Amino acid sequence: MTAFTDEELQNTLAPDEARERPMWEEPIPLTGRRDLPAFPVHVFPTWLGQFVTAVAEETQTPIDLPGSIALSVLAAAAGGRAVVHVRGNWREPTNLYVVCALPPANRKSAVFALLTDPLYEAEKQLKTAMAPAIVEAAMTARLAKEAADKAATKAASADADRREELVAEAIGLAQTAESLAVPVEPLLMADDSTSETVTSLIAEQGGRLAVMSAEGGIFDIIAGRYSGAPNMEVFLKGHAGDRLRVNRQTRREYIDHPALTIGLAVQPDVLRDIAKVKGFDGRGLLARFLYSLPKSLVGEREIITEPIPDDVRATYESNVIALTLALAEWTDPAVIQLSPDADKALIAYQERVEPQLKVRGGALGHISTWAGKLAGAVARMAALLHLAQHLDTGHTKPVTEATMRAAIELGECFTAHALAVFDVMGADPTVGRARAVLEVLRAEGWQEVSRRDLFTKLSRSEFPNVADLEPATTLLEEHGYLRSYQPERSGARGRPPAPRYRVHPVLREVDA
Repeated sequence: MTAFTDEELQNTLAPDEARERPMWEEPIPLTGRRDLPAFPVHVFPTWLGQFVTAVAEETQTPIDLPGSIALSVLAAAAGGRAVVHVRGNWREPTNLYVVCALPPANRKSAVFALLTDPLYEAEKQLKTAMAPAIVEAAMTARLAKEAADKAATKAASADADRREELVAEAIGLAQTAESLAVPVEPLLMADDSTSETVTSLIAEQGGRLAVMSAEGGIFDIIAGRYSGAPNMEVFLKGHAGDRLRVNRQTRREYIDHPALTIGLAVQPDVLRDIAKVKGFDGRGLLARFLYSLPKSLVGEREIITEPIPDDVRATYESNVIALTLALAEWTDPAVIQLSPDADKALIAYQERVEPQLKVRGGALGHISTWAGKLAGAVARMAALLHLAQHLDTGHTKPVTEATMRAAIELGECFTAHALAVFDVMGADPTVGRARAVLEVLRAEGWQEVSRRDLFTKLSRSEFPNVADLEPATTLLEEHGYLRSYQPERSGARGRPPAPRYRVHPVLREVDA
């Protein structure tokens, strides 16, 4: 939108319109930012909230960036090792897909390093602890294979009267050797890996993995950078925990409950680009992400900042490591229960969200695929907040109502940001229709217009009936292009007059 000074507008508009102009504020472009809430860092346990706040202060980045990554860190620590039992047969894994979008020069890599370093340390400690067992298992497997090979050689050259006995012995030794598995080196995180690599790593790592990156290259890989075609199976099933089976000539991998966590910090253009990839939206990949679209602080940052206090950083590192190591020991996942009050709070939230999913008239209707997963995401976040609050005993006590309400607040924040992100992706047809209305308003030059007269100028393919006009005009009112009013009756009888719209003067003479 072209910005004009008051003087320029006075010279451009007709005298009557120039006098009218101060009565109107400058309209917000339809592509302009919504007023988005900041990440509610206060919902975190004290040790985590203090570190996230300190990182945002030292790096002069929006709180959303370290907040989103911190949530991903908790999911990387717990994913595949804990589930939350909501009610009935409804269980949710505790892995998440989170993406925060910020322009360049926002220190995304520095923030990522500060938040994820403890995961790498935990991974290192797991490798050190596992090393003796790996060596022992590898030696045992090698000796068993050698014994089986020797037995097979002996059986092959044995006399007929002993061959049957030696063959049976060789078969038994071969079966024993085949049954011995050598544990793989523990791995918590991968960077921008191919879909095939991610699948293999999840299979090797007992069903869990985290892909954490300060770039958006993983989207290019999913879209088929190397294969030439989108390959998103592991990313779809790795979020929901659906059984994943790969049967190919070169490999066979079976994962009953894959748990993949994704934590990304990308540039906003990446979000625009992924919306254009065939299959990303239709198969529900975009609906699996929690989005954060904070305002960049570049140009407003302080030069001298407070460093992260040593004790705050040390507490964060030790707690993340402790949580990761404690849950790493679980083979069957720890089951997190909801208290009755927490469940009531979640039910009330679901009842509030559900009507908004209606395709016609629902505030979330145009992103119902995403919003339909919102209650599950809230349950997952509640479990993660609970585990962060009770590092050693989370599985022994239920999620409280306060923790569930904290997760709901996170869900509401992510909902606001998702609406903005899907606007960027062009998911909302109301925006397109609002643009069509703007074109007609500019072309006609009305100072005010009735709903009926406006409707007659619009395409029937976009606006089959008058009711279809309302969402578009409501959006234009929210952005300051229109003001609706109810004309007074001309007589005592008959229907009340239809609403009319006053049109922003900038649409009559100035290209908005």
